[in-house]
Amino acid sequence: MNDQNALSTRFEAHRDHLRAVAYRMLGSSGEAEDAVQETWLRASRADLGEVGNLAAWLRTVLSRVCLDLLRSRRARREDPVGEIPEIPGDERDPGTEAVRAESVGRALLVVLDTLGPAERVAFVLHDLFAVPFEQIGPIVGRTTVTTKKLASRARHKVKGVPAVPAADFARHRKVVEAFLAAARGGDLDALLTVLAPDVVRRADPATLPPGVPAEVRGARAVAEETIVLRRNSRVAEPALVDGSVGLVVAPYGRLVLALVITVSGDRIAGYEVIADPARLRCLDLSLVDDPVPVGTPLSR
Repeated sequence: MNDQNALSTRFEAHRDHLRAVAYRMLGSSGEAEDAVQETWLRASRADLGEVGNLAAWLRTVLSRVCLDLLRSRRARREDPVGEIPEIPGDERDPGTEAVRAESVGRALLVVLDTLGPAERVAFVLHDLFAVPFEQIGPIVGRTTVTTKKLASRARHKVKGVPAVPAADFARHRKVVEAFLAAARGGDLDALLTVLAPDVVRRADPATLPPGVPAEVRGARAVAEETIVLRRNSRVAEPALVDGSVGLVVAPYGRLVLALVITVSGDRIAGYEVIADPARLRCLDLSLVDDPVPVGTPLSR
């Protein structure tokens, strides 16, 4: 019993980090907690007498559990894209799914969902937690060389290439971020400043409340509608959408809408709101910035 208590104490010292790894791999607080608990159960049944690095051992077990869950999810063709959950309110409980998604980055979670299971595990471990490739290879069943290629392929998907020159990209991003800030603030004057006078908003019918037209023209009409529907803006983040700066709306990190935005000069000339799951799956989504590594590697 004393040995079990000692192991429990040692495991608890790593629980938060294991949870952070699992959440980025799975994109679900519930599944992340289940993966951490399964890791504990396996640790409690294992003979750890000859394990020299418990942190690395736990990370390996956790990663394999997550990989199995990702593969099972894909085999079931479980696809949350287009399923619109309730948009979260303003609660700031750090344990809520909404706040966890915000802390990691909704756009990152959305883009990670486009990766294959082995790609996601390799990318999360190496790029976000600085785990060496020689330790990742056995987890995903690849050699060190092929694991490097796997992570590189994932990296290119996560951090896409803008379809416009750098100067235009920076300007477009500034305009889109100004639009998002104005929408979140319900600032009509700021919206009118960032929208072109003849701006056109188009949308899949599924995104709209009853009676709202699929197309709206004119800066004031679009701005006023944006204020009415600004609840979505709280869970929106900039992302590259087919190579251009757009927005993804992703409550809890799950993609439900994408805005394909056209910028002309320093204003938004038009945008399309895409909600149809088939259309969302065809979009090329990536980050506007490189993802930020998360603290110290678990193995150190």
